[in-house]
Amino acid sequence: MTTCILALDLGTQTGWAIRLKDGQIISDSATFKPQRFEGGGMRYLRFRKWLTEIKQSGEIDAIYFEEVRRHIGVDAAHAYGGFMATLTSWCEHHQIPYQGVPVGTIKKHATGKGNASKAEMVAAATARGHTPTDDNEADALALLHWAIETQEVGA
Repeated sequence: MTTCILALDLGTQTGWAIRLKDGQIISDSATFKPQRFEGGGMRYLRFRKWLTEIKQSGEIDAIYFEEVRRHIGVDAAHAYGGFMATLTSWCEHHQIPYQGVPVGTIKKHATGKGNASKAEMVAAATARGHTPTDDNEADALALLHWAIETQEVGA
């Protein structure tokens, strides 16, 4: 039996990939775009609810997320901070270990280049046999494979 690992590319369009205890990998992306007429915190409540739904698919042993240190815009930085705060507090509540992984580390592991483009990340995921719907899912898949291959989280 393997460990269940969840990998997240946090953002309004969150890419995710999970390796279940049976070794099966499932991935996609989920949108947490603010809805019309809702308060600013609702996207984070929906994200927390989504995390809880993912957890119901099986006990999560570890969560890895893409650690972004530089954002192009202020709004993206604020949204990322909200998602990261929601994720880390949720993990603490459920006693699930979590770790941020720098973007360059993920890209270098997936493509050999720490500054790989979105297209190169999608191509790397495709080369591993996945069919990502967007670059967010491709990033989550790359992060999941990094965790499986470099961290001591079980085979």
